[in-house]
Amino acid sequence: MFIRTLAVAAATTMLATIGTAQSAKNIRGASPYLAIENEPPPKLIVDPPIQEGLNQGIFWAQYRVENVDIVPVFGTGALHVSPRVGHLHVSVDDLPWVWAHASDVNTIDIGGLPPGNHKVKIELVDATHKAFPGQAVTLAFTVPKYGAAAQMHEEPTPVPPRR
Repeated sequence: MFIRTLAVAAATTMLATIGTAQSAKNIRGASPYLAIENEPPPKLIVDPPIQEGLNQGIFWAQYRVENVDIVPVFGTGALHVSPRVGHLHVSVDDLPWVWAHASDVNTIDIGGLPPGNHKVKIELVDATHKAFPGQAVTLAFTVPKYGAAAQMHEEPTPVPPRR
């Protein structure tokens, strides 16, 4: 009797767990085999830079997008694809150039930043490089002193005594 009660309890728990699991569509989005009618607007979500990276002069910021797939597909023909496709434009410190980030690895990685104040702009764009309205995030941050120079204690230069 006790074993039967345990088996019933385990089966009930398993069914309850299965009943509350979210579907693949809820987690991963719509199937790429069907066109999406009236797609909601794309959305860009970017986390603050990861401090462990900044401490090494590396900018790491995780991101995710909604209602657009990040893929290396470009040109006007891609504007008619459903689900919608796009990529990111990334710029550093208001420099006049950007690079296209067309991989959905979920983290922007910029190395070799010198200590000091910086900003990175991440913009969600379509396959023709046109920005989706309102989908740009600018992160301002400070890279602390790092490396061997940051470990050394700098002594002030002694002033020779007056005679």
